[in-house]
Amino acid sequence: MTSIDIGLIVTGLLLIMVLIGVRVAFAAALAGLTGLIWIFWSKKGYDPNQFFWALEVAAKTAGQVPHSKVSSQALSLIPTFILIGYLAYYAGLTKALFEAAKRWVGWLPGGMGVATVFATAGFAAVSGASVATSAVFARIAIPEMLKIGYDKRFAAGVVAAGGTLASLIPPSAILVIYAIIVEQDVGALLLAGFLPGAVSALIYGGLVVLMATFNKKLGPPVKGYSWGERFKSLPPAFPIFFVVIIIICFIYNPFGGDAWGTPTEGGAIGAFVIFVMALIHGMRWPQFKDALMETGKLAVMIFTIIWGVLIFVRFLGFADLPGAFSDWIVTLEQNPMITLIMILLAYAILGMFMDAIGMLLLTLPVVFPAVMALNGGMDVTAADSAFGMSGWGCAIWFGIIVVKMAELCLITPPIGLNCFVVAGVRSDISVQDVFRGASPFFVADAITIAVLIAFPGIVLWLPSLLLG
Repeated sequence: MTSIDIGLIVTGLLLIMVLIGVRVAFAAALAGLTGLIWIFWSKKGYDPNQFFWALEVAAKTAGQVPHSKVSSQALSLIPTFILIGYLAYYAGLTKALFEAAKRWVGWLPGGMGVATVFATAGFAAVSGASVATSAVFARIAIPEMLKIGYDKRFAAGVVAAGGTLASLIPPSAILVIYAIIVEQDVGALLLAGFLPGAVSALIYGGLVVLMATFNKKLGPPVKGYSWGERFKSLPPAFPIFFVVIIIICFIYNPFGGDAWGTPTEGGAIGAFVIFVMALIHGMRWPQFKDALMETGKLAVMIFTIIWGVLIFVRFLGFADLPGAFSDWIVTLEQNPMITLIMILLAYAILGMFMDAIGMLLLTLPVVFPAVMALNGGMDVTAADSAFGMSGWGCAIWFGIIVVKMAELCLITPPIGLNCFVVAGVRSDISVQDVFRGASPFFVADAITIAVLIAFPGIVLWLPSLLLG
């Protein structure tokens, strides 16, 4: 039995464990350790006397993963980005964003829903976690929408879908994870997420308006705000943009010369600025403790998934499954774009059974090299490539598209995490109602992905402009 055969069998074992409900982190770690033992033992001809040697080598190999990978400086971005989001909630910035959006776009059909989408997009610019965004706006936006007669399914679905924007709009924890897995520049990926995130928010808002226009019972407009009241709502929301500017300046110096610091330092300073604002707005020790606890819980969950999955990734390297998959993809006699679309459809199906971070961690070590080979490799020029972009451009472009696919699984039954979070915050709305309310946004996500595939310049223009 070859290492490729072992790789395929152990991968099948992993999928079975995930489907029967084993947590991704533990399923991946167990499958990875089992696969390492199998491969090392096979090299000794399955000699019974060598089994414990194989076990020892496999354990040492797996044990090196947590420290060597998680000690990466780039991963320190994740807890700081998450903390920014929770502190922004206690600083009152989320309410200020929602109030400003409500006054400016509330007059549209489904205007409060549109305001929620735009406010979640603004909050996503200082929060790296979709779950935190959904939890915060389930407390703020849903009561306001229900108060004026919104359909509760529709209101819950808007919040769950709007929360997914935090996966794409920087600072995004998932974009950081993607950058680390595929060894690409974190700053370039964070910059690349801004315009696609804005496009996605606009398409979400357009869908809300369209639905409310054809079914007026979903959400009535909110009228009566004067221009003075609208402009008065803007200053309390400005701190959000101030923090965004700080983070961007640490990724890229807009005044020329070297960057002011690393993205990690930018995230830490952003968290400090939001912390000071929260103190000014009345945050005290109980609220600060809650913010730290929620940040710790979410960060530990993400890091645990990373630890477990990277053990499986180490096994894939020994099995040479990524190389074999890349070779097979390149030999397919069909248009490369069709192959890419098939890969994205596979992500849509896989997202029904796995969380976004686990799905990316498990698949990217195999899928990313295949997509790059399909385009012509990392060193290919735009003129010689399959997708009309250089190797660097393809790595950034595919990252944004695959993260957008990961957003989809946050509202996809049966384990769409954002939907469970909204239902958990709002005991009067069942998780089934949240899933039903979020289902129309699948169409919006499909349109967004199609736009990003057809017009890759939306993804690449900003990082190319600022980073060269």
